[in-house]
Amino acid sequence: MADITLRALHVLDLVDAVACEDSRHTSQLMQTYGLHKPLMAVHMHNEHEGATKVMERLARGERVAYVSDAGTPGVSDPGAILGAAARAGGYRVIPLPGASSITALASAWGQVSDPHQWTAQGFRFVGFLPAKGSDRSTALKHIWASPQVVVWLEAPHRLDKLAQDLREWSGRTLSIGRELTKRYEHIHTLPCDALGGWLQSDAQNQRGEFVFALHPAPIAPADAGTPAQVVDALEALLPHVPLKTAVQLAVTLTGVSKNVAYAAALEMSTKSAAASRSEPD
Repeated sequence: MADITLRALHVLDLVDAVACEDSRHTSQLMQTYGLHKPLMAVHMHNEHEGATKVMERLARGERVAYVSDAGTPGVSDPGAILGAAARAGGYRVIPLPGASSITALASAWGQVSDPHQWTAQGFRFVGFLPAKGSDRSTALKHIWASPQVVVWLEAPHRLDKLAQDLREWSGRTLSIGRELTKRYEHIHTLPCDALGGWLQSDAQNQRGEFVFALHPAPIAPADAGTPAQVVDALEALLPHVPLKTAVQLAVTLTGVSKNVAYAAALEMSTKSAAASRSEPD
């Protein structure tokens, strides 16, 4: 409620109607600031139908704002279909910046921009993880292999599943943002394989809206060197298997620590990707 911008309040005062994900939440927001506008429900279950009604208002020359709950319209929230319909109809779509759990967690962690490592610049946001099956497994593999911070969302009823998925991610660090930008916001950082214990330690830890950030793998010291046998093993494995699998096999074959193998694999993959980008089409 307190994070809403002056610009957003100005727009809500100007428009002829407000489309919203949940009229109960939006009406409370409007009443708090003394705003009174017709509300239209446009959510994930009726967005196509709701977009048609909004388009009818726009065709009459009205101005319509859209408000989603605890997020940004169109970013893992309803609003993308509505925005696309408005643009297709020749109407202007104006984004209004506001509170975001994604950037809040990234900024609080403070390590998404390391001037000494170009691979650590920025972060990747991957939205909500797939609920189950091979799509979920593939998404988690990509998150593990990324050289950048990876930020994602997860539904509260899938937290136990996430904890199970991350049990084998030893040596990696996870930041958890719960209820960010809201009244009971909390940020906690722990080893990935400790997520299950943290969730069970307090019932409150399993309630609310969640955003997660996986920290990059620790980089081995520059002067530590990488054993030649590890380099040979990774060069043979990386073209044929995922990075995580290549690291596991290299550890088994050479006896080197997982951190050293992962750092070497990450560096080799990064150099390979950079070389591919530099090649002419």
